[in-house]
Amino acid sequence: MKIIILIAAIIIGLVSFTNAQENKTDFRDRVLFGLKGGANYSNVYDAKGETFTADPKLGIAAGAFLALPIGKYIGIQPEVLLSQKGFQASGSIFGSSYNIKRTTTYIDVPILFSFKPSEFISIVAGPQYSYLLKQQDNFTSSAVSIAQQKDFSNTNLRKNVFCATGGLDFTLKHLVIGLRAGWDIQNNNGDGTSANPRYKNVWYQATIGYRFYNK
Repeated sequence: MKIIILIAAIIIGLVSFTNAQENKTDFRDRVLFGLKGGANYSNVYDAKGETFTADPKLGIAAGAFLALPIGKYIGIQPEVLLSQKGFQASGSIFGSSYNIKRTTTYIDVPILFSFKPSEFISIVAGPQYSYLLKQQDNFTSSAVSIAQQKDFSNTNLRKNVFCATGGLDFTLKHLVIGLRAGWDIQNNNGDGTSANPRYKNVWYQATIGYRFYNK
């Protein structure tokens, strides 16, 4: 969190300096399309499992966004992202210890409400729908058999997850730097009976984007 605050302070300083040096052109009341890419720093929270301990991991985030103004100061910003989340963990399954690095690949569709107090800063927040495309588990264990690994990775998982997300966008002409935080509202188990430890994803996201507009 301290790193995110520091990055935000640096970006605000850069934007303020540029604003003082260049003539401004305000695009807050225009429809804008953009592409962006970056990284997620993800982990899990609300985990249930006596021997389940998770650590964060990095993953990619990339996609497109559309800025739809409702006047000059507010708007709606839908996005579609390919987003990798997951965790690194140690624990036990069927009485045997293991280490696991889990990567879950989602299609994330946030519908963000944006407040634009200035040309350069937007505050965004809203609901998100996530669809699980793929889950990859890398195990390290001398005692777990192939069948047990298959049983562990193919437990009852929820593929359609509702989430909440929000953050800041810093814009400078075509460049958009986005900082986000997001949380799953629903846990990963479809009905709560899975042998897989129950958890919800949490992630911090940093992206750099390019928005297209006519002068």
